Amino acid sequence: MHESVSRRNFLRQSFAFSALAGLGGLPSIAAPVPAHALHLLMVGDWGYENFEAQSRVAKAMQGYVHDHSITTEALLMLGDNWYGPLPGGAKDQRWQTQFEQMYPKDVFNCPAYAIPGNHDYQRMPDSKVAAELEYAKTAGSRWTMPSLWYRFEFPAKNPTVTFIALDSNMPFPDGTWDKGANFTLTPQQQVDQLAWLTTELEKPLTTPFLVVMGHHPIFSNGPHGDHKTLIRDWEPLLRKHKAHLYLAGHDHDMQHLEFEGHPTSFVLSGGGGADLYNLKVAQAERGPMAEKVYGFSDLEVTPEALTLRHLDEHGQVIHAFTKKPDGTVHILS
Repeated sequence: MHESVSRRNFLRQSFAFSALAGLGGLPSIAAPVPAHALHLLMVGDWGYENFEAQSRVAKAMQGYVHDHSITTEALLMLGDNWYGPLPGGAKDQRWQTQFEQMYPKDVFNCPAYAIPGNHDYQRMPDSKVAAELEYAKTAGSRWTMPSLWYRFEFPAKNPTVTFIALDSNMPFPDGTWDKGANFTLTPQQQVDQLAWLTTELEKPLTTPFLVVMGHHPIFSNGPHGDHKTLIRDWEPLLRKHKAHLYLAGHDHDMQHLEFEGHPTSFVLSGGGGADLYNLKVAQAERGPMAEKVYGFSDLEVTPEALTLRHLDEHGQVIHAFTKKPDGTVHILS
């Protein structure tokens, strides 16, 4: 797709999205919430060693669900779950201070579906990814990470969304790694995952929506930019099978990117607590939304539509859009 996904195409789309958005103030939740709606809250790049910003975002998440009487049915932990050492592995105290207490069970009594980020692959000295896989096996744990890549349907009864959770940590096409750091899948794991993904997407879709998530964005306005390996390996599959959303973190900001003629909306929610990044591409040039801000996201699910809201560290909606099963996108704010 490479050249067809141009900045000119983005700009043309941005004018259309702006017209849909309209004028006026931004309401707190950007649209009435259907009584039968289900909610998944997502946060990426959250497990920073200095967790002052993470604490602010987590409190905003708690306030948001309280203020709007929302029951969170699931959390989506989009990677870079642990920066720095995790010396105790699955028994390290950070699991209590930065997960269990930060996102307390009395507020978020639901599974926390997790995927690994590049910082999770750092050995300090032991594998934090191994610790995450082990913690998921703890009796009664909300942390849900059955393997490095997996599939689940949401909700479990009468599901509306099929989720494909992936491990995006892999070398670039020339064999180099992100910032020269060898925190990746092995070449064989990379091949195995791609074969698994292809097989899973070939299965008949039994839900109205298909959502794929990986830590690294395929396309990003942030400093890491577009990911050549994921463009080569994953993007054609998303296009072929008409995935509705691709969810990612990695760049520490909030984004929503649309491409002319592409069935997939690309969403980045990387404002969970790590230091923020300056954007490399302006929102006006490639959009409809990209902002350097701490925050989290709410994915509201009904059989009729997905509604994605980006919220800042104060719990205020800064961007929202809906997506219908036929792929129609409508910008709410």
